[in-house]
Amino acid sequence: MARGGGGGCCPPMDLMRSEAMQLVQVIIPAESAHTTVSYLGDLGLVQFKDLNAEKSPFQRTYAAQIKRCSEMARKLSFFKEQMSKAGISTSPTQLNETHLEFDDLEIKLGELEAELTEVNANNKKLQRTYNELLEYNTVLQKAGEFFYSAQRSAAAQQREMEANQSGQTSLESPLLEQEMSMDPSKQVKLGSLSGLVPKEKAMAFERILFRATRGNIFLRQEPVDEPVTDPVSGEKVAKNTFVIFYSGERAKAKILKICDAFNANRYPFPDDVTKQLHTVQEVSGKISELKATIDMGLALRDNILKSIASDFEQWNHLAKREKAIYHTLNMLSVDVTKKCLVAEGWSPVFASVQIQDALQRATVDSKSQVGSIFQVLNTKESPPTYFQTNKFTTAFQEIVDAYGVAKYQEANPGVFTIVTFPFLFAVMFGDWGHGICLLVATLYLIIREKKLASQKLGDIMEMMFGGRYVIMMMAVFSIYTGLIYNEFFSVPFELFGKSAYACRDPSCRDATTDGLVKVRGTYPFGVDPVWHGSRSELPFLNSLKMKMSILLGVAQMNLGIVMSYFNAKFFRNSINVWYQFIPQLIFLNSLFGYLSLLIIIKWCTGSKADLYHVMIYMFLSPTDEIGENQLFTGQKTVQLVLLLLALVSVPWMLIPKPLLLKKQHEQRHQGHQYAMLQGTDESVGAELGDHHDDSHDHEEFEFSEIFVHQLIHTIEFVLGAVSNTASYLRLWALSLAHSELSTVFYEKVLMLAWGMNNVVILIVGIIIFIFATVGVLLVMETLSAFLHALRLHWVEFQNKFYEGDGYKFAPFAFALIREEED
Repeated sequence: MARGGGGGCCPPMDLMRSEAMQLVQVIIPAESAHTTVSYLGDLGLVQFKDLNAEKSPFQRTYAAQIKRCSEMARKLSFFKEQMSKAGISTSPTQLNETHLEFDDLEIKLGELEAELTEVNANNKKLQRTYNELLEYNTVLQKAGEFFYSAQRSAAAQQREMEANQSGQTSLESPLLEQEMSMDPSKQVKLGSLSGLVPKEKAMAFERILFRATRGNIFLRQEPVDEPVTDPVSGEKVAKNTFVIFYSGERAKAKILKICDAFNANRYPFPDDVTKQLHTVQEVSGKISELKATIDMGLALRDNILKSIASDFEQWNHLAKREKAIYHTLNMLSVDVTKKCLVAEGWSPVFASVQIQDALQRATVDSKSQVGSIFQVLNTKESPPTYFQTNKFTTAFQEIVDAYGVAKYQEANPGVFTIVTFPFLFAVMFGDWGHGICLLVATLYLIIREKKLASQKLGDIMEMMFGGRYVIMMMAVFSIYTGLIYNEFFSVPFELFGKSAYACRDPSCRDATTDGLVKVRGTYPFGVDPVWHGSRSELPFLNSLKMKMSILLGVAQMNLGIVMSYFNAKFFRNSINVWYQFIPQLIFLNSLFGYLSLLIIIKWCTGSKADLYHVMIYMFLSPTDEIGENQLFTGQKTVQLVLLLLALVSVPWMLIPKPLLLKKQHEQRHQGHQYAMLQGTDESVGAELGDHHDDSHDHEEFEFSEIFVHQLIHTIEFVLGAVSNTASYLRLWALSLAHSELSTVFYEKVLMLAWGMNNVVILIVGIIIFIFATVGVLLVMETLSAFLHALRLHWVEFQNKFYEGDGYKFAPFAFALIREEED
């Protein structure tokens, strides 16, 4: 069993170490297996192991049930799609109001799908017929107008011909016309076709007809005023009404094929006027009847969908719940007698009583004759990592987990991240005006978190809402550091008293330090407001923030090294204590710890010593006299001792650890100590190729690999001590950039517009200032400072002690299914 104690009720949250875990085995009777897994899913504290990994999904015991669940999910997806098309929303109901059995739900969903499919099919047929009738009605109107105008012109021509025939036949009259007028039986009888063709294809349609019939047709097209619904596709399409006159069956056959190719819908048009009127009335009557029938069909469909919508969430949750249960049951191994199932999985130690209680309830509720057997297994496997977090600490833990999940019971950087992450952000973002803006925005998210949690937000808003407590802490610390920097949108205020300095005479209106004298006690909190706007503002603040960045960096790196000590003590790894923690602590503090001490002494004494000179010549010429850069007596001796300690700590880190690991390996395989020594941890065991399940398997110890590995770690730490310290200077750089940008926007936009004495310019200046402040300082600068603080934690802090090669505890829990649905 994994190390760690505890039991009974859930203990108070402890983020420093992950919860003590245990590998448990549960033997479940087959008749109560479903109920047992269901109750364990409600509890959500067991991560099941897949005991059938070698089997394909189709070879597993409950493959048929999973297929049924997938079919139910398909039906529910179909219902959801239909409700979405109909504009019907699901009603949120209590998931435990009514209990519906799995088989009953399957039958009910099948019946509803069949009914809804039939209603949809009927509606589709009716709608197609309705659209065809609408098109037919359009053709009758347009073609009727054409025939009516054609008949009028024909009648006029007839009258003219009769008038001409009453006189003598003119020599200029065509012979054919004379013959046809004398013999009506020789007149050609023309056939006609009418319909609708898509407007975009009308020109091509006309050209193809002309070429196919060699011009032996008469075509008349008229655009329809409004787009009509196509019966086949159901989409609105702009169309033209056409009437074609032709002669002969061959021409008709060609025209029909061309109409089909161009998706031109054809409709019969009677020649007789009386029949035309009768057809128009008949079509109009059918349209009104179909409209009423379609409305009744849609009302029936909506009623079915509304009845589905009232229970949809409950059915959907039940289907997903059942599928999850059968997926889990497929991970259990079936006993040879097929009367019981064997489950293995990880659970927190404190959950033992709750798991046993769930097993007993499942036995009683399933009316099983035999109870489930619960037992804890001894194992050498690495357990999963489980931190109990709440809505405040979750976001901070996710920042750490994004780098890597902590190894089992490894010291968790998330505890310190809660404070150090927002603080380092605030060092770069320090302005209490901007901090208040961030705080107001975040408090809105926090106050309305219950309402916002149930809504679907965009990707960016979702991230902001998830990290609302991180942003709140960042805003609070920004207000604090802003008060220290004495900056409110770059404007200083005398909040904690009057400035310690004043002009010694009226001529010092430039506010330079040369013209100022100290007239009262030191400004009680933060930077004296008189520094802002003075000629020495930048040199003073640069020096202050640069030194402060080094102090904060060295302090955080020391914290990381100290945490490596607590890790080594917890895992009983004395080698890492003596040959990693101690030399690393000595090396870092011999150089940069000493630099931090010099900074503090210089601040306290007001000395003008050049610290660059001191640190450079500490290496180049350690035996030379320090001279005017001396800050305390015995400084030269101290520097020599520290330099010697730094040089000694490098081989101290490099050489002993590989030799001791080799010695332990030899002792283990000579039989003097078969079990793993206290001086090794799991990572060392992995390096040595130690396999606990196969005691006679002895892998070769590669001393060269271990030595090279240690050499890389040593070089990385030595070089990293310098580069990581320099990396913390980003705190100074971003703080300076934020301050200067804020000053530029205030002086060159707002104050410049104020000085113009023009209302329009002032309003424009205020608008530009607001957009620049929000867009650049509150959005881009916030993101920039966030990313830099993230880098300082992941690289400079966590690489001192954090391995991050664990895996998360992923229990079988129905609560997680609900979260995924939301």
